Amino acid sequence: MSTPAREFKDAIYEQFARVGHAVSSPRRLELLDLLAQAPRTVEALAMDSGMSVANASQHLHVLRDAGLLETTKRGLYVTYRLSGDDVAGMLLSLRRAAQGHLEEMERVSRTFFRSLDPLEPIDSQELVERSGRRDVAILDVRPANEYAVSHLPGAISVPLPELAARIAELPAGTDIVAYCRGPWCVLAAEAVHLLRFRGMSARRLEDGVREWAERGLPLEAGPPRLAAAVAES
Repeated sequence: MSTPAREFKDAIYEQFARVGHAVSSPRRLELLDLLAQAPRTVEALAMDSGMSVANASQHLHVLRDAGLLETTKRGLYVTYRLSGDDVAGMLLSLRRAAQGHLEEMERVSRTFFRSLDPLEPIDSQELVERSGRRDVAILDVRPANEYAVSHLPGAISVPLPELAARIAELPAGTDIVAYCRGPWCVLAAEAVHLLRFRGMSARRLEDGVREWAERGLPLEAGPPRLAAAVAES
């Protein structure tokens, strides 16, 4: 027999399940991960995720209907953003739960990253200490628009596709620590692989800006600066 209490619980968990359904797709999780870095248009999200615009748009509608995204329209272009920092926090919590309880995730991640980067990634605490001694250069290899939204203090912006042509801009004789979007982002690992091939000392920071901020560490915002300007600041 239905009671007001039962009807209330059914209604509440039905709404709760809308969020669970929205994040049940690997593609939608990837879109959330991208949007945790910076707002993007549908077209940009499609390109960054390797999806068609139509497919990306369908997934984005599901996420928006679950209240996880907001949109703004300017002319013909619709820009998506997370509806709040708590959405990024949910994504981090979900990732950590999966990493903590699914052994396959650790195996797949370890196998892939060690093929590019045999050294263990540097942790945030070590990077903070070394940054204070100014014996390391921090390299952000994400796209410039993500860097402009937020980046690690003093980081040099060189998007990965530009790195090979811009290596000369990096400070000579200094250890390089590259970072990108977090533990599953491959950009930093590819950057480290390239830098070592060119004879430079480089390591990967496993954290991205979201993980960095969650540890209570400061971030900066603003457009990319030249490497020389970063070194002088």
